[in-house]
Amino acid sequence: MLLSTPGLVLHTTPYAESSVVVKVFTRQLGVQSYIIKGVRGARGRVKQNLLQPLSCLDMVVYDNSKTDLNYVKEISPRHPEALSDPVWNALRFFMTEVLYKALRESEPMPDLWDYVERVCSESEGRKRDIPVRFLLKVALHLGIEPLDNYSSREPYFDLQEGRYVSAPMETSLPLDLSSLLHQYLSSPLSPLSTSPPHPLCPGCHRHPSYSPLLNALLTYYHLHLSGFANFRSHEILHTILK
Repeated sequence: MLLSTPGLVLHTTPYAESSVVVKVFTRQLGVQSYIIKGVRGARGRVKQNLLQPLSCLDMVVYDNSKTDLNYVKEISPRHPEALSDPVWNALRFFMTEVLYKALRESEPMPDLWDYVERVCSESEGRKRDIPVRFLLKVALHLGIEPLDNYSSREPYFDLQEGRYVSAPMETSLPLDLSSLLHQYLSSPLSPLSTSPPHPLCPGCHRHPSYSPLLNALLTYYHLHLSGFANFRSHEILHTILK
């Protein structure tokens, strides 16, 4: 049967002579793989630049539960493409890699999809504040969110335990990173959105511990999600956000 669904592009692989297989995070069906015919042909009606990382699309797809690889019947951009800039390009690749490695196929997450679309449609604003907040938001929807039980008696966040502990262990963050993570988690404006940060941390993205915190959260994902490994896009992001 045919189904209409918006989708976000996660990965594209050449297929046959002129087609591609596109892995898409759809709102209705979760992560799915689709064949799009003729993309790499000179006369293809679907241009390859429409399938860039996190491109937001309106799609009409064939939905056959007996196969893992369906076809796309119709496809069009959902929003006008935002003006390109180095920070935004780095963020797109970063968010795409997080979703590609973290999400499992055929598991609808419409609330998470809406959040990602909202972030992707932002052409202005605090792009530099997105990465840590994005990781925390996705973790929330995956059920692996860090527990914010921070206190003077339990000031160390332990990556393996997923909570604050009283004494440092091998997988615990130092006090400065533990405190910075707490500032994100305890923000009354919600650290899981793109809202301005907590007043105690007005420049978190410029904080000297910001990059180590981002690295720590990627380690957290690696510890709590099977298959989340060999992450690369944050290296470019660190360079651009300096």
